[in-house]
Amino acid sequence: MSQLKRNIVANFAGNIWQAFMALAFIPLYIKFMGIESYGLIGVFAMIQAMFGVLDMGLSTTLNREMASLSALPDRGQEMRNTVRTLEVIYWGVALLVGMVVVAISPGVARHWLNAGALPFETVAQAVMLMGCAVALQCPASFYSGGIRGLQRHVLLNAINIGMGTLRSGGVILVLWLISPTIQAFFLWQISIGALNTFLLGFLLWRRLPRSRQGSAFDGRLLMGVWRFTAGMTAITLSAMLLTQVDKIILTKMLSLEKFGYYTLAGVVAGGLGMIIAPIVNSVFPRFTELATLRDDLALKHLYHISTQLMALLILPVAVTLAFFPQEVLLAWTGSLNTAQNTSPIVRILIIGSALNALMYLPSALQLAYGWTGIGLKITLFLIVVLVPTIIMLTGYLGAVGAAWAWVSLNVIYMAMGVPLTHRRLLKGEAPAWFRDIAYPSISVLAVVLVGRAMFDGFALSTTAAYLVVPAVFLCALLSAVASSPLIRGLVHMKLLGVRST
Repeated sequence: MSQLKRNIVANFAGNIWQAFMALAFIPLYIKFMGIESYGLIGVFAMIQAMFGVLDMGLSTTLNREMASLSALPDRGQEMRNTVRTLEVIYWGVALLVGMVVVAISPGVARHWLNAGALPFETVAQAVMLMGCAVALQCPASFYSGGIRGLQRHVLLNAINIGMGTLRSGGVILVLWLISPTIQAFFLWQISIGALNTFLLGFLLWRRLPRSRQGSAFDGRLLMGVWRFTAGMTAITLSAMLLTQVDKIILTKMLSLEKFGYYTLAGVVAGGLGMIIAPIVNSVFPRFTELATLRDDLALKHLYHISTQLMALLILPVAVTLAFFPQEVLLAWTGSLNTAQNTSPIVRILIIGSALNALMYLPSALQLAYGWTGIGLKITLFLIVVLVPTIIMLTGYLGAVGAAWAWVSLNVIYMAMGVPLTHRRLLKGEAPAWFRDIAYPSISVLAVVLVGRAMFDGFALSTTAAYLVVPAVFLCALLSAVASSPLIRGLVHMKLLGVRST
C-alpha cells in the first residue's frame, strides 16, 4: 500500500472514530445537562473557531513547510528551526486568547447570551472555562499540522483516536458519577485538551530529522513564509467569519434553548467533516510536493480522482440526510421533540455543508501553490453578502432562515471559486471538475428521491429507520461509484486484480 493510501485509510479511521465518539454521546450530554447547557457547548465550538483565526495560518504554514522541506535533501536544521520559531509565536497567541476570553466572560454571560433556566453565575463560569480550554487545546492543531506535513498520519490518528475516546467517553463518566453540570464538562475538556497538546508536541519533535545544533528561534525564517502566512491569516479570518457569523448572530437573536437545536443541527451537518478531513489532510501534502516538483500531469490526475472520491462519499450522506432528517434524528436521540425541532434545520444546513465540502480540494490546490489571494477575495465578497442576509432571514424565519443563507452562500462560492481557480492553476480543468461532481449528484438524487417516494406517507418507527435509511444510503453510494469514471475504473481494476490472484 502506498503512503498516500495509508494516510487516507488512517485519516478515515481516525475521523470516523472521533466522529462516532462525539456523535454517540450528544444525546447523553442533553440528557444529563439539558438543551440549554448543550447550547453553551455550541458557544464553545463557536469560540474555538473564532479564536482559531489567531492561529494566523501557522498550522497550515507548518504543514506546507514540513511537506516541502521533507521533499528536499539536508534540510533537517531548517525544519527544526521552523517548528521552534512558529511554535513560540503560536503559544503566545494561544495564551493571549485564553486570557481575553476569561476577562470578558461576565460581559458575555450578562449582555450577549440569552439564558433561561441557567443562572448567570453558571453561564459566566462556563465561558471562563471555555477560555482556559481554548488556550490549551488550540496548539494541538499546530502540532498536528507539522505531523501531517511529515506525512505521519497513522501516528497522528492513533493519538486522535485515543484522545477522542477519553474526551467524549470520559466526560460521560464525569457527568454520571461526579457532577452533571456544564462546569464539570469543561473541566474535563481542559484536562484532556492539555494532555493531547503536549503529547502531540512531544511526538512532532521526536519525528523531526536530527541535527548537530539545537533548534532555535530564527526570525529570518519568517521572511520566507510571511507572505503565505499572512495570506492564510486573512483567509482564516474571513473563513471564520463566513462559517461562524450565523452562530454569532443567532446567539444574540435566539434563546439558548433554540440555539441548542441549531447547534445540534450544525453538528449533524458538520459530520461531513469526518469525510472531508481525511481526504484533504492526505492529499494536501502530496499536492504541495507535486506543485514543488512542477509535475502537473500527476497533480491533475490526483486532483480529479480526489474530487470524484470526495463527491461519492459526501453526496450520498448529504442527500440521504436531507430527505430523511427526522427519521435519522429520532433514531439517534430517541426524542421525538428533539427530532421535530432540529430536522427542518438539518434538511437545509446539510445541503450548504455538502456544497462547501466539495470546494475544499480547489482551495487545497490554491494553497499548495501558495496562492492565497483568490480565496481571500471570494470570501470577503461572500461575507458582505452573508451578514445582512442572515439577519434578514433569521428575523423572518428564525434558525431555518440562517440555514438558507448558508446554502445560498455556498452556491455563489462554487459558481465563482472553481472557474477562477482554473484560470490560473491546472488551466482548463473547470469543466472536468464540474463533471466530476455532476454525474454522482444526479445519480444520488435520483436514487434517494425514489427511496423517499417509496416510503412517503408511512410513519417510520425508530426500528424501521435503522433499516430503511441505511438501505437508501447504500443504494445511493453504489450509484455514486457507478457514475464516477475514475473511481469506477479503480474498482474495476481492483476486482480484476482479486480475480487474477
